[in-house]
Amino acid sequence: MLKYKYFIYIGAILFIIVSCNNEKQSTPKPRGYLRIDLPKKEYQELQINCPYSFEYPKYSEIIQDPGKAGNPCWLNVHIPKFKGDIHISYKNIESNVKQYIEDSRELAYKHTLKAEAIKEEMHKAPDRNVYGVLYKIKGDVASPMQFFVTDSTNHFLRGSLYFRTEPNKDSLAPIINFVEEDIKHLIETLHWNKK
Repeated sequence: MLKYKYFIYIGAILFIIVSCNNEKQSTPKPRGYLRIDLPKKEYQELQINCPYSFEYPKYSEIIQDPGKAGNPCWLNVHIPKFKGDIHISYKNIESNVKQYIEDSRELAYKHTLKAEAIKEEMHKAPDRNVYGVLYKIKGDVASPMQFFVTDSTNHFLRGSLYFRTEPNKDSLAPIINFVEEDIKHLIETLHWNKK
């Protein structure tokens, strides 16, 4: 009988020691996201009959979208792999450039309620007569990037990035960073055409 109790005590002690040292089972794992394979950066020239042109990624497609304004120079740079679009709108300036700039700023800052931060990045290329601002909007927002470029006298082009998915800064961060390079390339290669 004494041997029987001895084995029970030893067994109970071993069970407690083994179960207490296995901390990995009770530690929750962080939420993971799928790996995203990013395409190679290659660009092509926009070929449409509009007063502007730029280079856009080869892994995207141009979809003309005249919208409610009926402007044939409004378009989307559609990125099917990421379910994203860079919406481009174009307007002729008729002494109202300040209003267009303020409207663009207001549209970017409408995200203030959900944004953690909004960073403005100035862009200017006097040799191409291109001046503008890129708004980088951090947080779980509908449009993480917006921009406008103008020559201040004739042309005004505005763009905004949207994804067809629920905003989640953590899962979208690699894609946003990847597309940011494409938006900067678009701005850096933009030039005004004589129409």
